[in-house]
Amino acid sequence: MVANPAPMLAVSGRPPDDAARWAVEMKWDGVRAIVRIEAGNCRFTSRNARDISRSYPELGEALAALAPDVPLVLDGEIVAPDPATGAPSFGRLQHRMHVVTPTPGLLAAYPVEFIVFDVLELDGESLLGRPYTQRRDDLTTLGLAGELVPVPPFWTGVRPAALLEVAAQHHLEGIVCKRLDSTYQPGRRSPAWIKTPLRRSTEAIVAGWLPGSGRFTGTFGSLVLAAHDDSGRLVHIGNVGTGFTAAVRRTLQGRLDDLARDSVPLDRIPAPAAVPGVHWVEPVLVGDIEFREASSSGLRHPSWRGLRSDKAANEVQIPF
Repeated sequence: MVANPAPMLAVSGRPPDDAARWAVEMKWDGVRAIVRIEAGNCRFTSRNARDISRSYPELGEALAALAPDVPLVLDGEIVAPDPATGAPSFGRLQHRMHVVTPTPGLLAAYPVEFIVFDVLELDGESLLGRPYTQRRDDLTTLGLAGELVPVPPFWTGVRPAALLEVAAQHHLEGIVCKRLDSTYQPGRRSPAWIKTPLRRSTEAIVAGWLPGSGRFTGTFGSLVLAAHDDSGRLVHIGNVGTGFTAAVRRTLQGRLDDLARDSVPLDRIPAPAAVPGVHWVEPVLVGDIEFREASSSGLRHPSWRGLRSDKAANEVQIPF
């Protein structure tokens, strides 16, 4: 199969005021994926171009059954719905996203869906240069929607702020506003798409860990977080010690032990209070972090959400 294009990315910001020029979609709390469907085979790739097809076999089967008998490339989000609310749960998805060959029991315990919101190629023809509205029309015409492959609606002529309230009521992550005339720009973070999350989150690189005490003895108490500044330097952005289950702590500790190093991996030494007792590690693990505020002094009230295997460490930028 031909390599999948890199996904187009949105910038973070407030929703635009000019509703007439924008479409609004809900923001889904999952893993972005591009899928190429050809001759009954489906190849899913993540943001960092990893083939993740084997991790989600049920999605490949569902798409192969729904897709027309022509080559097709789609953009969407893999999510794991919460049984109680129906909203995507990143915590539930964590049980699937790091498993290469899931067992039948895991498939049944943590079902996933592929939410499709764009079509990039159809029957060998690239649709990248077509405007957003035409691509969405093409997607609707395909009639792909199925039990595991929802095609969500989008809204035009509606105040984005009103839809942000709807997202909050339904426990969703936020909204994404897309210009009606926007072409698809693979791999680019474009101002033609604006994401507005309801809760602030960021990716962070694990640079080290501090030993735990009490019930956390034997594992880490907190992780030292880092990200790249505008100059490309790896800098300290805070420590996180909440959001971990006991099982996650044990599993993550094993990975930290394997990545141990003697020297500080940061290009700018953190505040002295963050250094004593730190066990430094190779800066390759990327975590998903929720936080209340961010400033030049770092993240305030951070909480761990899970590892992100779909994002490379060199992509991680400071959120302030």
